[in-house]
Amino acid sequence: MGLLKDKRGSTYSVIMIALIIFMVGFVVANFLKEPIDNARIDLKCSDSANISDGTKWMCIAVDTTLIYFIILIVSIAGGILIDRLMI
Repeated sequence: MGLLKDKRGSTYSVIMIALIIFMVGFVVANFLKEPIDNARIDLKCSDSANISDGTKWMCIAVDTTLIYFIILIVSIAGGILIDRLMI
């Protein structure tokens, strides 16, 4: 707990935690890519002329999953940094 005794050490430890969350998030995002591709193949998203409107909406939802996950990871890491640096 020696790092957390002064403000500078605490700031550095918070930055390191935020970076670790950021890196782990992008590693997990890489693992999400294959199930998303499989879902697109199972829904036949590439054949947009022969699928129903509900399936088209599901294809849009599946396509945006990875984008929202990346936004979530950046928001969490940024929130941790801003929370510590604003105090």
